[in-house]
Amino acid sequence: MIVAIDGPAGAGKSTVARALAQRLGFRYLDTGAMYRALTWLALEHGVGLEDGSALGALAEASPITFDADHVSIDGQDVTEAIRGPDIDRVVSSVARHPEVREVMRDRQRELAEQGDAVIEGRDIGTVVCPGADVKVYLNAERQIRAERRLAERPEIGADALATDLRLRDQSDAERMMPAPDAVRIDTTELDVEDVVGRIEQLVRERQPA
Repeated sequence: MIVAIDGPAGAGKSTVARALAQRLGFRYLDTGAMYRALTWLALEHGVGLEDGSALGALAEASPITFDADHVSIDGQDVTEAIRGPDIDRVVSSVARHPEVREVMRDRQRELAEQGDAVIEGRDIGTVVCPGADVKVYLNAERQIRAERRLAERPEIGADALATDLRLRDQSDAERMMPAPDAVRIDTTELDVEDVVGRIEQLVRERQPA
């Protein structure tokens, strides 16, 4: 079974998806981490972030792997390194290239085909796994999303985060359309347990007897 969770930054995707996967005993796949890992590798190798062809080739040659809560690329564990502000500032520039998205989506589909996974990102239910058994689109008011991001990354600062969130929303706009059959959940006034509980119920209802 595949559970697709989409939505903008700060909507709670990662926290909810990780908790849901643990509760269900499913694999957790953070597609955003894949773009972050590629961005990290591009910076390490000096690949231009505006060069879509070079970035696509780098992604093709350096598949990202997941092992429990760890993310690796090019044989290196980058779990912590990809969460730094230097990656935050430029990951959207890398993710917008069609050449990069094509390679990443193929890899994401390969991982999904292994079954029983909670996959979160921007276009999982619409493009990567349109046949997902359960599709959920999380959203929240922008101010709440900004506050959540600030709680996660206090070192960046409120003003910088608010600007970053606005720019990311603009950059991701074309990829953030909910699937027509996605269940939409506004997480503005909900805690993680509430959201996880709602999605778990959807999963249980759709699992084979």
